This record gives sequence, structure tokens and C-alpha cells, in this order.
Amino acid sequence: QVQLVESGGGLVQPGGSLRLSCVTTGLDLGRYARCWFRQAPGKEREGVSCISARDGRTYYPDSVKGRFTIIRDSAKNTVDLQMNSLKPEDTAHYYCAATLEPPERGWLVPVMDYWGKGTQVTVDS
Repeated sequence: QVQLVESGGGLVQPGGSLRLSCVTTGLDLGRYARCWFRQAPGKEREGVSCISARDGRTYYPDSVKGRFTIIRDSAKNTVDLQMNSLKPEDTAHYYCAATLEPPERGWLVPVMDYWGKGTQVTVDS
């Protein structure tokens, strides 16, 4: 049974940092790209980071580039999302996901094979 379980969400002040973690079981992670998505109320789900299992290449949208970093630990089957310089507009439910490579619709597109249930991140003073 495939499971993706996120942790690390919470409330943080603007300018602060937070690190999310996703533990995956039941997958051959050598074949699956790992991604993080987020969805705020009333908005579409958007990709915030992906990392390739084949070559370790990373992908970010402009909205988080330079602030977010995706980190993969193959030994622990985890993929973390380090988020720095957080802004109120980063407030959302964050989801971990996995998909066979290459992604069917392209990187950062929310068409994935497996999803976690997510963790809430709130950036507020």
C-alpha cells in the first residue's frame, strides 16, 4: 500500500521559515519524481517544487524560486520542503505527491500518481 504522509506545517510569522517533510512507503522511489503542491481556499492547486528521481534536477515556479528548496533523502524515503522568507500569500494546504517519470503533463502540473493528505501552513503576524 502506497502512503505519503506530510508533517511540519503550522503557523509562522512573515519572514519566518518552516520545513515540511514527507515520508513515503510502498513505492520504488527510484522511478518516481517527488513534488510539493499547495492549494489556498478558492484557488487552484499549484506546484511549488519537484525533484527528479533520475538526475536530481529541481523545478520551482517563480513565486517561490530562491525561497523554497526541495531536499530528497533516499535512505529515509523522505522529501522535505525548506521554506524561507515566508509571505502571507504562501498560506495554503501543502501536499506531497509522487509520479512516474517523466510527468505526464509536465513538471509542477497537479497530475500525479499518488498524493498525501497534506499539512496546513499559515503565514500570519
